[in-house]
Amino acid sequence: MKYTFRPSVLMTLATVLVMALCIKLGYWQYNRAQAKQALQIQLNARLAEPAVALPDKIEDLDAWRYRRIKFFGVYDTRYQILLDNQVESTVAGYHVLTPMRVEGSRLYVLVNRGWVAGVANRKAPEITTPQGQQMVEGDISLPAAKFFTLEAAPNSDAKSQSQLWQDHVWENLDMQRYAKLVPFAVQPFVVRLDAKSEAGGFVRNWPPPGDRVSMHLGYAYQWFGFALTLLVIYIVLNLKKKD
Repeated sequence: MKYTFRPSVLMTLATVLVMALCIKLGYWQYNRAQAKQALQIQLNARLAEPAVALPDKIEDLDAWRYRRIKFFGVYDTRYQILLDNQVESTVAGYHVLTPMRVEGSRLYVLVNRGWVAGVANRKAPEITTPQGQQMVEGDISLPAAKFFTLEAAPNSDAKSQSQLWQDHVWENLDMQRYAKLVPFAVQPFVVRLDAKSEAGGFVRNWPPPGDRVSMHLGYAYQWFGFALTLLVIYIVLNLKKKD
């Protein structure tokens, strides 16, 4: 029995385009898994190192990711922000990020003090902050530089700025935006307060970067599977018996 394979140009073009898209999405998910695995390895190595004094300036931020540091400073709650959509044990809440004036420096550091639960009617929770000098120990976190947001860009007028700091709630942490809005120089990273620190912290179950590696790999295999399935369907539909 003989068969003939004569697909139409339109079907061939459509199949190639959709397969290419599936393969691209598969590699994207695979690369995300590899990147998170690399970050997890870096974190594990940093956790074994002792905390070091915070330098005045860091040239290579990537080299300092997850490095444990320590310093003294005083919190400034006027420019504190609450990072929205943070979940702890299925409960929605916020991460509390408070700027701190570093002792012996004009620079400030944004300290992530941990998670607090949200309250009814989406009102911002009351945040207590210790006064005076605090000893901070934690690790350096580098916020994402690109993200999708529904927030409108703030106006530069005084009324808009006053309302911004009155609400305090941000959808995403944009360090460049934050640095432009505050009246002081701030380091381009966040210090995640150590779980054992007594410098005014809240719930600090920092998620490891590698906790979703298997999820990204699963998505990658699904996209590759879609591409293979599409190829099989394309062949079967266009392979016909010869009269």
